[in-house]
Amino acid sequence: MRVQRRHGYAAALLVLSVLLTACQGLSVGTAGAGTGSGSKQASPTTTPTPETTPAVLEVSPADLSTGVLPNAPITVKASSGTLGSVTLVDAKGVTVPGQAGPDGVWTATDLLRPSTAYTFTIAATGPDGTATSTKSTFTTLKPKVTATYGLIPNGGTVGVGMPVIVQFVSGVITKAERAEVEKRVKVTTVPEQQGAWGWLDNRQLMWRPKDFWTPGTKVTLSTPLHGLQTGDDKWIAGDDQTSFTVGSSMVSTVDMKAYTMTVRRGGAVLRTFKVSTGKPGPLTETRYGTKVIIERNSAITMDSATLVPSIPKGAPGYYKIDTKWNLRLTWTGEFIHSAPWSVNAQGTQNVSHGCTNMAPADAQWMFNNSKMGDVVKFTGSSRAFKPTEGIGVWVYDFAGWKAQSALV
Repeated sequence: MRVQRRHGYAAALLVLSVLLTACQGLSVGTAGAGTGSGSKQASPTTTPTPETTPAVLEVSPADLSTGVLPNAPITVKASSGTLGSVTLVDAKGVTVPGQAGPDGVWTATDLLRPSTAYTFTIAATGPDGTATSTKSTFTTLKPKVTATYGLIPNGGTVGVGMPVIVQFVSGVITKAERAEVEKRVKVTTVPEQQGAWGWLDNRQLMWRPKDFWTPGTKVTLSTPLHGLQTGDDKWIAGDDQTSFTVGSSMVSTVDMKAYTMTVRRGGAVLRTFKVSTGKPGPLTETRYGTKVIIERNSAITMDSATLVPSIPKGAPGYYKIDTKWNLRLTWTGEFIHSAPWSVNAQGTQNVSHGCTNMAPADAQWMFNNSKMGDVVKFTGSSRAFKPTEGIGVWVYDFAGWKAQSALV
């Protein structure tokens, strides 16, 4: 038993000796040193691991931030080291543009979209040359209301009086907010024509040429409006664009005192019709001024309860009647349309509730030869057409229209 324990102890010493030899650094001999009993060996050494110094970044907004405003400043700065490439993308991979300034700070050059997650990928170099790549994420706020809008016209061929329209579903509340919208929208015309933006009210932004369009003009509208605020906790999320062509110059003139409508195309008279317009009275007289055909509808049921101001059911003058060949001129209920019931009055007296009555065949010809954006000028009444009652851009002279801009 003693012999066995001594053998075990000797074996343990042998293993420990091997382990110690394996853990020691490599010996570095001096030049010409021998290996006999009289030689000398260098002291054992270890190679130290160098310490790296990566760049220190300041990212705004901070990683994992939520509720970030779409118009918040978005920046990246290297407070130590050198900033390299910066990429900011949303969950769909759409890149937010940006650039580094003379101070070395990268800044986003576009607004963000609400309710959207974004990811930074940032490359940088530390003071000692150490290269790093870093990711940082954040999410923009989810607004109480997402502001939406439509573009009119949305393609097709229109008349020479049709403006470019950006129509919001709800109001752009402050003048400063309307100015930011106006700065971003862009109209391109071929051939180039002078024109200007203006607001009819806080929902309707329009661009009209100085004079009526030149026939054949190609018009393009772009609205990169995402990230703009239009009211308390109300932000625009989407961009849009449209294009259209200006067709022939169709301008009609209604003389309400002579009970006639003269239709001109390219300045030449095409037809002269007998008409009957609104009878005298605060609710029925047809408005004078320059109007634009808003829409065409071959058949409508007209109900005086829907007029502005209305004539409700049961009140004197109430009516509900089916009409054909309708050309809408105002949102308040003025149309050009067929009126077989007033043919005897057409050309001699005004008997309608504000519409321009025509004989059936005449109204059908007018309908077939008209398009959205054609101009109809009315003279001979004492009731003025107000800009917001229809497409009212031609109520103003050009100087007056430019004064409707939010930028003045």
